[in-house]
Amino acid sequence: MDYKKLADDVSQKIFSYSQDASGWKVVKNTKNITVSWKPSNEHSGNIYRGEGIIEEAPEKVIPFMYLAEYRSKWDKALKSYSIVEEVDEDTVVCHCITHSYGMGIISSREFVDLVHVKRYDGGVITTNSVSLEHDKCPVTSSHVRGFNNPCGYVCSPLPENPAHSKLVVFIQPDLGGLLPRAVVETALPSNVVGLVSDVREGIKKLLH
Repeated sequence: MDYKKLADDVSQKIFSYSQDASGWKVVKNTKNITVSWKPSNEHSGNIYRGEGIIEEAPEKVIPFMYLAEYRSKWDKALKSYSIVEEVDEDTVVCHCITHSYGMGIISSREFVDLVHVKRYDGGVITTNSVSLEHDKCPVTSSHVRGFNNPCGYVCSPLPENPAHSKLVVFIQPDLGGLLPRAVVETALPSNVVGLVSDVREGIKKLLH
């Protein structure tokens, strides 16, 4: 598999999402976190965008969000998280298993993703992810295999306070299984809020 091409392609998509200001509709606004959505160009569902302020600089936020020694400690949505292959210093393949959510309506899911970190001028750092198949993580009957269409985090220093960041999250998962679309559309915005809240709480506990 050409990891470099896959990483470049998904990085371009996440950057384009971050520059796209049109058509987003706010679906949830709570805990100083705003979640918007619009129809995805990648699959039949929606793409969701979450925005919030994190009290730490991007250089600390991004590693905190994808390295296993941190992610497994702060992300309450995950049952397990591990890196199964280190492609290069900025690219890994990770395997995660979620808890069930929506009061058990959506059962546990597993995802195998390529994650690539990219830096831009002005101190902006992104993670850029997409699901793939990997020999170390064959599909099993233990969990429903989900597929993450291009997703990622865009972390930018605040102009008025570069020690803090604006974090923008993009997700557009295909959860697999036979889930009514309405159930997914209800659950995912709350998931985004939970993710940003968990990052904030985790950084205060683990980095400060």
